[in-house]
Amino acid sequence: MTSTVPNEGRRERKKRETRERISDVATGLFLDRGFEAVTIAEIAEAADVSVNTVYNYFPAKEDLFFDREEEMIDRPARTVRNREPGESAADAILGGMRRDIRDRSLYAGLTEGYDTFMRVVRESPVLLARLMVMQQRTADRLRETLREETGAAPDDPTPELVAGQLVNISNVVFRSAVRGIAEGKPKDEVARESLAKLDVFETLTTDAFLNYATRGGR
Repeated sequence: MTSTVPNEGRRERKKRETRERISDVATGLFLDRGFEAVTIAEIAEAADVSVNTVYNYFPAKEDLFFDREEEMIDRPARTVRNREPGESAADAILGGMRRDIRDRSLYAGLTEGYDTFMRVVRESPVLLARLMVMQQRTADRLRETLREETGAAPDDPTPELVAGQLVNISNVVFRSAVRGIAEGKPKDEVARESLAKLDVFETLTTDAFLNYATRGGR
């Protein structure tokens, strides 16, 4: 789907549209036939571009599948950076997860067809490996954001431990939701289960964790 970007020049717009077209075509082929079965040459032909053009926009085949990788990796860290006064890191991230669940968002694994997307991932060792790297990079990005936000010393393990737990609960809830949708459960039921998991998680954690990196000003 072509989007619009404010104050975007004609050259930048054409490049973005070409990138989006290649990505959309590739995603359709991957979902239809599986990641391993589709070649870059087939993607280029279907998108009506050269193979070199595909590689110019997507240096690796996995980049075509995870075309929103940087956005996904930065999302928890960005949520913490944008938290409100009086809000902790856990408040911001868990609150965002609850909103995603209520909105039936793709970030909560509740978007129609996302179970097919994840099935393609599970069937590909290359994509599974890339997903693991993405999850580690997400935790690392959040760790560094927490360290910056709190002024923690370089040898303080707290930012790493908090980041790891927050990214892990997000992954647990997401995987469970995708699995539930794949099993044919109604979205409302899966959403209720996801919210319940977050509630249980909060009861199992300490106040020190839940209040870590609370932003001042309120």
